[in-house]
Amino acid sequence: MTSQKTGTYRLEGETPAQRLLALLEVIADKDQFFTLQSMVDETGMPKPTLHRMLQQLESSGMLQREADGRHYGKGGRFRRLAEKMLLNDTVHGARHAVLSQLVDEVGESCNITALSGSEVLYLDRVETSEALRFFLHPGSRVPVHCSASGKLFLAQMPPAQRRRLLGEISLKSFTDKTLTNLDTLEAEISDVRQQGYAFDNEEFLPGLLCIAALAPDPNGGRSNLGIAIQAPIMRFSKDKALECLPALQRAANAIAAIDRDAMVLSAAQENKSAKSGGK
Repeated sequence: MTSQKTGTYRLEGETPAQRLLALLEVIADKDQFFTLQSMVDETGMPKPTLHRMLQQLESSGMLQREADGRHYGKGGRFRRLAEKMLLNDTVHGARHAVLSQLVDEVGESCNITALSGSEVLYLDRVETSEALRFFLHPGSRVPVHCSASGKLFLAQMPPAQRRRLLGEISLKSFTDKTLTNLDTLEAEISDVRQQGYAFDNEEFLPGLLCIAALAPDPNGGRSNLGIAIQAPIMRFSKDKALECLPALQRAANAIAAIDRDAMVLSAAQENKSAKSGGK
């Protein structure tokens, strides 16, 4: 991964392969040719190290040297990788269609989330057309204890696992409504487990209310996929959120069906491959 910091990119990663992928992220963000020196200036990496990384990418076809011999551009293999990903990522496309339909139905911004460590990660998001809205984006992260989806993920955990996770993180207060007491949070999670849905009532951002439900796991286990509706409290009360709950649950079930079909297809392909290999 890369993070932009004071005008430069820091190539993060514990291994050379991870740093090489981080460099590809920087390059993917460019709409023009670049030189070795410009990348040194942007990343702060030692010139010999960066030169070796660019050579590796060039020899693999991910980059190509331009006619002047100094500038680099994206190679054919890099472009084909992007094209194939967009062409074949039908699961994401189908999920996004469900999310867009939910936004059309309820009129508010909606997102798909997953648990990542002690945070809730936004996998996808569709914004409302309303002028007053909270702008978040795919890739955003929210602490698990002050997220509607996070409470649902926590509610699925065995008590010991949940206590261990919550005991290792800081239950930071983001607003005066953030639940920062472990016993209070446990009581809220108990209610969430019984209800099957959860609220974020201005616990992460002042003025923002959220209701979330889980997409059932296709195999009947714990789900790591949530879907949520978010809106400013001036037009989205808890009562109104509960009116949207049936639509939210239909969307969650539709996403679960998409994932189930994708897993069935994957299993069929694996069986076919295994049979072919056994001949």
